Amino acid sequence: MTEAPTALPDDDILEQALNWRKEGRDVALATVIKTWGSAPRPVGSQLAIDETGNMIGSVSGGCVEGAVIQEALEILKSGEIKTLEFGVSDDQAWEVGLACGGSINVFVEKLN
Repeated sequence: MTEAPTALPDDDILEQALNWRKEGRDVALATVIKTWGSAPRPVGSQLAIDETGNMIGSVSGGCVEGAVIQEALEILKSGEIKTLEFGVSDDQAWEVGLACGGSINVFVEKLN
């Protein structure tokens, strides 16, 4: 069963990620490393994902979170690390009815 992502203290997220590793699961950790403008989660926010899609924490929301999860599952297979970039300009934001744009960079790694 896949758990819904939640915004929890980073200590809880890291503790759960370590527990999953102790159980023998592969785990990826995503961390917000940079934001600009409008961003749903601050720098330092984390999301842990195990090999079966269980997750705890949050790095964004909506389609960004989904993209991070997909990349994390790929990283679990490849073992590589990635910095993901997502953003929307102020002009693009205005066109879809948002007050301002923003960007977010998320570092994703497999825990060993």
